[in-house]
Amino acid sequence: MTLAGLRPAVPGRWTVSLVHYADRDGVRGQHFGDHDEHAGEPHPTAYFAWLLVGTDEVVLVDTGIGPERAAGVAGLRYRGSPVALLGDVGLSAGDVDRCVLTHLHYDHAGCVRDLPRAGFVVQRAELDYWTGPIARRIRREHWLHEAADTAHVVAATAAGRGAVLDGDAELADGLSVHLVGGHTAGTQVVRVVTAAGPVVVASDASHFYENLETDRPGPLRHTTGLVHTAYDRVRELGEGGPGFLPGHDPEVLERFPALPGSAGAVVRVA
Repeated sequence: MTLAGLRPAVPGRWTVSLVHYADRDGVRGQHFGDHDEHAGEPHPTAYFAWLLVGTDEVVLVDTGIGPERAAGVAGLRYRGSPVALLGDVGLSAGDVDRCVLTHLHYDHAGCVRDLPRAGFVVQRAELDYWTGPIARRIRREHWLHEAADTAHVVAATAAGRGAVLDGDAELADGLSVHLVGGHTAGTQVVRVVTAAGPVVVASDASHFYENLETDRPGPLRHTTGLVHTAYDRVRELGEGGPGFLPGHDPEVLERFPALPGSAGAVVRVA
């Protein structure tokens, strides 16, 4: 499969592919913040980035975990970095024009340094939080964040590679980002128009379908109230389309069967 096979036929329409780069076993208690009588039951985690291809642009949403960090994550079954796995559909790091970062946790921004020319799109609220004084005082945040990744994004955007946003923005015809917060200070979701209608890359605004569909946030949240309003926004943005793509749910591979253009770890879903 080549890039040409993923190009949409109509301007303003995009194709969407998952880059399924890792899996990890877990239990329900790790993924739902309130009391759950089934907390000890198995509940696996999948790890994704998302490849969006337009008529004249290639966009990667998030970059996944880098190999060094992956080696230290207990139980992680790692296929490779999402940037490297783009090779499954004939793409290289240099083919990525733009990288939208939904947030700056290590499993979403861990390979930003592997993209030599992409412009980064990130929310100012996200950068301000991770470069400010509070994140440094919270022990959990030390594990969730790699300062070197954020420093690279700061330097790249300061040099004109990308944009630091203050809220919602249309990036291209059929492609927009929307600040929702909740999971982190500046979490953003991506709305992309496909031949089947709008698809929302929710990323960790909803880790699993069940989080949004039962209104039950996970335990990793910056502002609980905004997690709930993020669920509402994802629903609204996806109206009339085939659904949304959560950040870590293996079920996405059942709800969105692979389409022609899939190869290896790259699964075309719209």
